[in-house]
Amino acid sequence: MSLTDILHRAWQRKGLLSTLLLPLSWLLEMVVRYKRRRFRHRPELGYQSTLPVIVVGNIYVGGTGKTPVVIALVQALQARGWQPGVISRGYGATVGDHPRTGQGQLDPANFGDEPALIAQATQVPVAVHPKRSQALQQLRHTYPQIDIVVADDGLQHLALGRDLEIVVQDARGTGNGRVLPAGPLREPVDRLQDIDILITNLQPGQIAPAPANTRARQLCMHLAPVKVEQLSTGLTLDWATWHGQHARQTMNAVAAIGQPERFFAMLRATGLQLTQTVALPDHDAYAISPFSALPDAMILITGKDAVKCRRFNDERLWAVYAEPVFSDPEWLDYCHDRATAIAAQKTGMADEPRRH
Repeated sequence: MSLTDILHRAWQRKGLLSTLLLPLSWLLEMVVRYKRRRFRHRPELGYQSTLPVIVVGNIYVGGTGKTPVVIALVQALQARGWQPGVISRGYGATVGDHPRTGQGQLDPANFGDEPALIAQATQVPVAVHPKRSQALQQLRHTYPQIDIVVADDGLQHLALGRDLEIVVQDARGTGNGRVLPAGPLREPVDRLQDIDILITNLQPGQIAPAPANTRARQLCMHLAPVKVEQLSTGLTLDWATWHGQHARQTMNAVAAIGQPERFFAMLRATGLQLTQTVALPDHDAYAISPFSALPDAMILITGKDAVKCRRFNDERLWAVYAEPVFSDPEWLDYCHDRATAIAAQKTGMADEPRRH
């Protein structure tokens, strides 16, 4: 069992290890609360955009399923007449001093795997930089047609003003309710009282945690496969067609995401028999192929991994693209309505840069 697995297990209860780490958590919590109060009372310290800004993030460390939510939100906004742009940190890429922008097929080495996947799935402009306000400004400069911004992650990046906050969690909820390192939270659990929407991402058969103490709209989601692509040929089939042709075949699965078992469980829930599964670290660069050691059979990978694995030209690789199914799909209309009202309020505003 890895150190990460040990910590995540410890973070589900208030045991001895968690209690011993509490003094460090208290220090972090003090810093987090101070920073949030400072930006709340002095919004001029941050960058306030004239466009509506929606942040999709989490307070639980690690992967909870933000990227599928970002893609679904962007596509819903597009369907309702918006021209969205996406900003992200660009985790895993060396961005440099200046924000990097692009659209369509992007190199994950330059943008990060998640921004590359978002750009591929939505075809909207994307900008990456650790300072999200700089990414937003460069995005608007390069693509002046955008009229709304979705931030992939960045809930804790307080220098970026935001109008709506969406938090994605999974079945672990808030764990033991403690802040790092005694618990899994980046911020105190009462942070959920200030957000607008809370989405719980569940695997097949999982039970949602108890509703959070928050005014936010709360709903659940699960991921369902919708299409499959053979990376070496580009052959793309809808899930039902592909499943009907290949479900009885021997196959393996590889995933380099925050919770690889979530991907494997989704596949098994459709009746697939996975001979071998390989869980790699989140954002693994695939510097060398992990597939050569696997038996000579079909290998299923995630869409996030596909943006980095196409270069292997391995005919065994099939990318499974999944989409979220929401218990309350009307939350997307809610975001549209809120963004429309916010855009009307911001008409005539001038962008306010961060003041030092």
